[in-house]
Amino acid sequence: MSDFKIFQRYGIEMEYMIVDRNTLDVLPRADVALGKDKNGEQLSDVEHGPIGLSNELVSHVLEFKCAEPVDSLKHLGKTFHHEIVKANETLKSINAMLLPTAAHPFMDPAVMQLWPYDCLDIYQAYDRIFNCKGHGWANLQSTHINLSFHGDEEFGKLHAAIRALLPLIPAVAASSPFLDSKYCGYLDGRIETYRHNQEKIPSITGKVIPEAVFTYKDYEEQIFNRVKADIAPYDPDHLLNHFFLNSRGAIARFDRGAIEIRLVDIQECPDADIAIAEWEVAVLKGLVESKFANESQIRTLDTDALAKILLATTRFAEKTVINDRDFLNVWNIDASEITAGELVQRITEKVRSKISDHSQALLASMLKRGTLASTLVKNVGADPDRDDFVYEYGRLAHCLAENRLYGVEE
Repeated sequence: MSDFKIFQRYGIEMEYMIVDRNTLDVLPRADVALGKDKNGEQLSDVEHGPIGLSNELVSHVLEFKCAEPVDSLKHLGKTFHHEIVKANETLKSINAMLLPTAAHPFMDPAVMQLWPYDCLDIYQAYDRIFNCKGHGWANLQSTHINLSFHGDEEFGKLHAAIRALLPLIPAVAASSPFLDSKYCGYLDGRIETYRHNQEKIPSITGKVIPEAVFTYKDYEEQIFNRVKADIAPYDPDHLLNHFFLNSRGAIARFDRGAIEIRLVDIQECPDADIAIAEWEVAVLKGLVESKFANESQIRTLDTDALAKILLATTRFAEKTVINDRDFLNVWNIDASEITAGELVQRITEKVRSKISDHSQALLASMLKRGTLASTLVKNVGADPDRDDFVYEYGRLAHCLAENRLYGVEE
C-alpha cells in the first residue's frame, strides 16, 4: 500500500473457526481448506482471484483476505461470501464448517494446536513466551481493516482519527459474550481477553488505545523501540518482528504504508463485516475532514481517558453511558451524557452519504437490533447449556453460509 495516499486503498481480513457441523466442536483442520500444492506439500496461503486464504498461529482458524488492496469496499461482502461458500463445500468432506463470531462459546483453549507448517518457529516462540493455550490467543476471531496513508502528515491525521474511533467499535461490533460455556461478563469478551494475553510484556499491547504519536519518528521512539527492547530477553533468535509484535487496537504498518484496525469482532456474515468497515471508513473520513472537531482537538484526546471508555464499551457495548466531556466534544455532542448506541446513531447520520446503499440498509438493521453480542445473550438465555449454544450458534453458521443477518426479521 506504500504508494497510496490516505483512503485510496483498503485491505480486509476475516477470520473464522472450523468446527464440526453437528457438535460445533473445534476442529484443527485448516489444512483441508487450504489444500496441497502439485508436489503434495501443504499450503499455508492460496489465492483465488481477489481473495486469499491463509492460516496463522492455530490450526482451527481460516483467514480470508483481500489478495491485493482495493479502492472500494462496496459489494466486497459478496466477493468474500463466494469464497466462504467454496471453503464450506471443501470442509464438508470432513463434516466441518466455518463458524462466525469472535469467540467460540464453549471451546477449551487448552486443546489448541499450533499450525505445524509455515512459520512454526515463530508460532512456537509466541507459545513459549506467552502460552497460547488461552482464549486471548486460541479463541478470538476478528475483522481487520487496513487503511492506506502516505507520509507523516497523512499518518498523523489518520492515526488521530483512529484513536478517537476505537472506543466506539464494541458498541457496533461486539459479538463475543460467551466463554467457557457461560456469559463472560463482557459483551466483547474478545477484547477483554486480548487486553491481557501479553501482560508478561506490557509494552506490546499498551493500553490497547495507541499512544498519541503522529509521526514515524515518534512512533519509532515511543512504541517500536520499547517493544524491541522489552522482547529482546525472550527472543534471542530475533524471530519476532516489531511490526507484528505491536498488538494495540490499531497498529502502524509503516512497512506497507497502512494502519490496521484490529478491534472489530467478526460478525455473522461478510456483508455485516463490510458494512461495519464502510462505517469505520466513513467516520474516519468525517474526522479527517473536520466534519466533527478540528484536528488539534482530536489529537489532544487523552490515551487513559480513551482506554477507560473502551473498557466500558467492551463490557456494555451499545448500552454504555458515555459522559467524558472531551470525547463528546469531538463528536459535537452537547448532552452531558449519552449511550454509546445513541452516539453511534448520531455519528452515522452525519456520515451516511459516504456509505453504500446496501451497507446503509444493513447498518440500519444492525443498529436497530443491537450488537450481535446483545442479541445472542437475549436469545441464548441466562443459564445456557451445551444444546442452547449448539442451536443458536448453528443458526449463526447458517447466516454465514447464506450471507444474511442474525436476529433480524426478513
